Amino acid sequence: MKLAVILVNYNGEKYNVACIESILANSGAAELKIIVVDNASQDDSMRLLGEKYAGNEQLELIRLDDNYGFSYANNVGIDRAKEQGADYVILLNNDTEIMPDMLSQLWECAKRHPGSVAVPKIYYSDDRKRLWSAGGSFSPVIKKAGHIGLNETDQGQYDQEREIGFATGCCLWIPMEVIEKAGTLDARFFLYYEDTEYSFRLHRMGIPIYYCPRAVMYHKVGASTRGADSALCAYYIARNWLLCNRLHLGRRYPLFLAYYVLNRTVCCLLWLVRGRIELVRATLQGIEDYRKGHFGRTEHYR
Repeated sequence: MKLAVILVNYNGEKYNVACIESILANSGAAELKIIVVDNASQDDSMRLLGEKYAGNEQLELIRLDDNYGFSYANNVGIDRAKEQGADYVILLNNDTEIMPDMLSQLWECAKRHPGSVAVPKIYYSDDRKRLWSAGGSFSPVIKKAGHIGLNETDQGQYDQEREIGFATGCCLWIPMEVIEKAGTLDARFFLYYEDTEYSFRLHRMGIPIYYCPRAVMYHKVGASTRGADSALCAYYIARNWLLCNRLHLGRRYPLFLAYYVLNRTVCCLLWLVRGRIELVRATLQGIEDYRKGHFGRTEHYR
């Protein structure tokens, strides 16, 4: 079994080594390759990786000439993994650390459910009993994606392997045969909702997603995007949520629009009360760019 772990790097100097070392400590694949795709970082992250892992054939560094976004960079990694004959790829955030048996546990889960996508149990890195994701689901009507078990203390309540609705892009195990059938991530999203769209696409094509609780990892949440309370985040959520649901909700899209207007209005009012006018402006800009069909990277928020 050949496995390629794909890390997208953007100024990840503080996180890369811990993530890579945790991957190298695994024994979950007969042939393991780590492919780091760099989105034109401005820090020393790629130089430091080149120096530290010089001569390590398990690690490959790919430098892009600009910041093309999370989806595009992952797709570059997937294409490289395909060229090298990988049977599976894992899309993994570089602000994570994985347990020494996570790859083997995902592999065992994959063998039990051939042709399926899989996700692990994910904890907060700074509170290692508090769950960030025990799989994901969609709400019944407007299909809003959410993490199961978010912020709960793990007491074994999510220890059952099961099929789920939503797979987070923080860690996504994908057989190459699924990629051949369903394609890669949609680069229009640049950042946020690419995993939601992909989950919708998988379900539409009859490809199951499984939550594998024995596979465990830890996530430094928000490390690569300055957290959820930023103009960058507000912009891409406002724009990409509309795009994702327009693509997949069909007749339910008008119901979603009603919810969306209410949801974003409440958020904007709360931001105004807190004096965060920049988040309101970012949301309105995201809606305007969606209306104009401006996708990919925005020049408004870098």
